[in-house]
Amino acid sequence: MYKIKTPDPWFCSCMEVLLMSAQLDSNVTLGQSIFGNAQLGDKRRTARLVQTFDLMRRHPGGSLPQKMASPADLRAFYRLCDTKDVTHVQIIETVRQHTLSEIQASDEPILILHDATELDYDSLTSLSADLGQIGTGSRCGYICQNVLAVAANTRKVLGPLDQILHLRDNVPEGETLKQSRNRSTRESLLWLKGTQYLPADKRLIDVCDQGSDTFEFLEHEVHSGRRFVIRACKVRKVCAGHTDGGKQLYLKDYAQSLPELGKFTMDIQKQRDRKARKNAKFIVRGGPVLVCPPHARSGHHGNAPLPMFVVLATEANPSAGEKATEWMLLSNHHVKTFDDAKSVIQWYEQRWIVEELHKAMKTGCQIEDMQFNSTARLEPAIALLTVVAVTLLNLRDASRQSDAKTRPATTMLAPEIC
Repeated sequence: MYKIKTPDPWFCSCMEVLLMSAQLDSNVTLGQSIFGNAQLGDKRRTARLVQTFDLMRRHPGGSLPQKMASPADLRAFYRLCDTKDVTHVQIIETVRQHTLSEIQASDEPILILHDATELDYDSLTSLSADLGQIGTGSRCGYICQNVLAVAANTRKVLGPLDQILHLRDNVPEGETLKQSRNRSTRESLLWLKGTQYLPADKRLIDVCDQGSDTFEFLEHEVHSGRRFVIRACKVRKVCAGHTDGGKQLYLKDYAQSLPELGKFTMDIQKQRDRKARKNAKFIVRGGPVLVCPPHARSGHHGNAPLPMFVVLATEANPSAGEKATEWMLLSNHHVKTFDDAKSVIQWYEQRWIVEELHKAMKTGCQIEDMQFNSTARLEPAIALLTVVAVTLLNLRDASRQSDAKTRPATTMLAPEIC
């Protein structure tokens, strides 16, 4: 088995398991496919971006000098990032168009996975005034909201659709609910901003974790023209079915009262040992629900209740001393049968792929270790390394192909790291 020469255990493990990749056209590199049409004001810049990406994806680990062994290539990359036409927005727009073409060519339902992670650049002291708070507020960096397209059936990662680098505000003490609602930089808006370039297409399924559970975003998704799966966490009032005017109940109480649709088993991590896993049985309930608007508005939305479906998956027999694992999911996918509910659960289950992207960005590509003296130079580098990180996810996909055991690792990785 090929092994990657890197001190990082996660990166080494990932690359050992995911050795092979899809065969690329020998005349067109992946960099040309993704960035060949980038509008950077000069064809030479586009060519340099293509070349830099192709170099980085063959050496994704380590510092920037380790990614590009040639000092000339490294200097050229720094010059590229120092050009006013090479921006984070332009690189993400170019990648988005490539991903949309991949979606168009696919005949599967497409999961649009949304999630945020913190990028820590506290060590870049010269940038501290230009960055936002992260963590408990003692460090600085970005809240990075990623939007990733994944084929629902094959789990093939098609590529990024958006990336928002958000600077957290210094919220004034005593900010009122109205002031918070009207503040354009509140973090709850990141979920809406992450959908602004998505088409109204029922083949697309937005999949979001608990942070997106706001009535403002739920209303947006109901009218988006796409399907969605959102993990509920708020205490909400609902009406049974899709008829307004009935008795109001709490969402969780209503979900627990629904008839059982079926059972399934799934491997989950043990709560006391995050490395250990167990095979758990889940009871599934689901049905139609009308979600009522909250009394206190934390966002901008209407007063009409929202028709959708709730799916509740509850661990049947948790281990002694452990709390039962439970997912309560809201969706506009019609849920009547166990198979309907299981589809919603399986779509949400794949949300972890975007977390693997975050791991690939930080641990694999060491995106937080870059040294730049301005955010204008740092941000396009973040965009490019995010696309490089997708390469690691694609290596995993390639390892599932039927010829994975016979295809040389050098189809995607440079010989010296195999």
